[in-house]
Amino acid sequence: MNAISRLMRPRSVAVIGASADASKTSGRPVAYLRKHGFDGAVYPVNPRYESIDGLTCYPGVAALPEAPDVGIVLLGAERAHLAVKELAERGASAAIVLASGYTETGEEGARRQAQLLEAAGSMRLLGPNTIGLVNLTDGITLSASGALESDAFTVGGIGVVSQSGGILGALLSRAAAAGIGLSKLVSTSNEADLDMADFVDHLVDDAATSVISLYMEGLRRPDRFRAAALRAAEAGKPVVVFKIGRSESGARSAISHTGAMAGSDRMYDALFQQTGVIRATTFADLLDMSNALSSRRKLTGKRVAILTSTGGAGTLVADSLGVSGFETPAPDATTAANLRALQTGDHAVLDRNPIDVTLAGLQPDLLRGAIRTLLDSAAYDAVAVIVGSSGLAMPDLMAGAIRDSLPGTDKPVIAYVSPHAPGITSLLNKEGVPAFTSPESATSALQAMWRHGEHARCHARGERRTASLMQAPANLPEGSLDEAQAKALFAGFGIPSVREVQVDNAIDAQTAARTLGERVVLKFLSNTITHKSDVGGVAIGVTADAIGARMNKMRDDVETATGTQVKRFLVQEMVTGGTELILGLHRDPLGTAILLGMGGVTAELINDTSMRMLDPQTGLSLDDALDMIRELKTHALLDGFRGRPRADIDALAAAIVAFAQMAVRLGARLVEAEINPLFVLPAGQGVRAADGVAVMASSLIDVKPGESL
Repeated sequence: MNAISRLMRPRSVAVIGASADASKTSGRPVAYLRKHGFDGAVYPVNPRYESIDGLTCYPGVAALPEAPDVGIVLLGAERAHLAVKELAERGASAAIVLASGYTETGEEGARRQAQLLEAAGSMRLLGPNTIGLVNLTDGITLSASGALESDAFTVGGIGVVSQSGGILGALLSRAAAAGIGLSKLVSTSNEADLDMADFVDHLVDDAATSVISLYMEGLRRPDRFRAAALRAAEAGKPVVVFKIGRSESGARSAISHTGAMAGSDRMYDALFQQTGVIRATTFADLLDMSNALSSRRKLTGKRVAILTSTGGAGTLVADSLGVSGFETPAPDATTAANLRALQTGDHAVLDRNPIDVTLAGLQPDLLRGAIRTLLDSAAYDAVAVIVGSSGLAMPDLMAGAIRDSLPGTDKPVIAYVSPHAPGITSLLNKEGVPAFTSPESATSALQAMWRHGEHARCHARGERRTASLMQAPANLPEGSLDEAQAKALFAGFGIPSVREVQVDNAIDAQTAARTLGERVVLKFLSNTITHKSDVGGVAIGVTADAIGARMNKMRDDVETATGTQVKRFLVQEMVTGGTELILGLHRDPLGTAILLGMGGVTAELINDTSMRMLDPQTGLSLDDALDMIRELKTHALLDGFRGRPRADIDALAAAIVAFAQMAVRLGARLVEAEINPLFVLPAGQGVRAADGVAVMASSLIDVKPGESL
């Protein structure tokens, strides 16, 4: 048994700084361990007491009869490291430090946290600034959370890891009230040692956990989290995350709370998407989505039957589902006939969707038969049952009727409880029927099931197509490359450039222009000025006869605007009939990503971009690249929209993969890179880089394969 397993299921627990007053924070851990049935040894440690709650109290760690598996440290930040050192020396597997006053408070707190980690040595550490952990599966409460005042909790398959102790308590109490079953709950908080990735990895192997739910402020080890999330996906265990920091103020708050690593929200989206992690958009969705996924039912399509005993509520659900891309088709002829055969009169409306049994009254047999019929129907992939006010009279019969319909199918059945009836919601959840108190929550739950199924189906279709990595060019210059050098770098990785000639005088420019076409593009070359058009450094549609005069004017304009003397120019062919895109490299504390978007002004105007994080070893696959292309809002422009010639999408995908390979091979040496515009020509004609930026770090940096800044 490793240290994390011992931490989650200890045989003995020492509580350092325990109090005999159970109303105090320092008195809670012992009280909660006793209250919730921990069957191992509990050793209170406090020299001021001889006993606490009938247990022998020891004056120090050295006086304990054995080395405890876990020590809960309740001392303040000034003394906690002393207790941690004593536990480590005694041979404890792990310590849980509740005190605050560490990295979240600034430089002095960071010094104290380093001292704490040094004191722990090889012993594992949870916290500091944590509320602890709760193992509901085995009745082990290593926490001071006031949520443990509750007498009973529903044990189930949802494991929770939170970087906030307060949020852990909130989720525990909310789940208890709603009848949602949890397995393990861990507050990682400052993550001086053990972090979120460690516990995700542990829960992948936990037989009692079927869904992993995360409250995330930031990631300290993105690569470790990525590996753990991919393991969860491989094991078929959904990971649901509520990640704060979507706004600037939220991101600042997350960093100040525990000192979490900053990172752009879009990069987190990219990481989650690539690893199959489902992102909850609201805090309520975190439990609701996890609850639905814990049913382990499979949603293979988006057609939902709505069975309602209240017309208005059925319409609410139908509208919410429709907005989110689900379908609510009327029953087919066979299903409608089977539904009609269930009723004894002509009261119910069973041939449309929502399927309304309002006037039929509360008849459990009718409800049971209707649900069974809808689940058996090939016309539907899921059933949403609306529990109206009539269900208040006989909640057990209503819950039982829905529960009895579940065996024999793995199609999802969910319930929307329309009246304010917490008892019914809790009862349904305990019966294994995911129940929700808003139409939007019901929709979010089905969305989560659909997204988890889609990721699993994509994985089952086989490995992602990859391409062999190319070698990085040798002897690359340092600093900012000029446009010609940048495009030569891109060409070395297989991304062709437009035809162009470097010149330094009007005669050579005129000769080049006559070679490249009737009209050409003229630019000045510089490795210090990247936005050439802003200073008059780009001219489009120039003829050979006019290029000499235009070159002289450009030289004067650029010198006036920047004080820089221009000596070299590029004469380029004018590309027509293509679609302009931007392809760029984005670096972030979370990792390195490739960004694709519509080029020029369009990208800034409508923010039409897609992003993928790089695998540090292999870059991106061709399937990743094709997915990026399809995610663009203006993807239709590449796919023959309104008679336009279909663009060379295969060549574009190959260029994206090549650009990603360049980023992997150059690693930390490549500081910045962008192609804008990248022309995508009609099918079969390829792509052309028309402009480019690349900035190289010192070649003296020791770069390992896949390393990034």
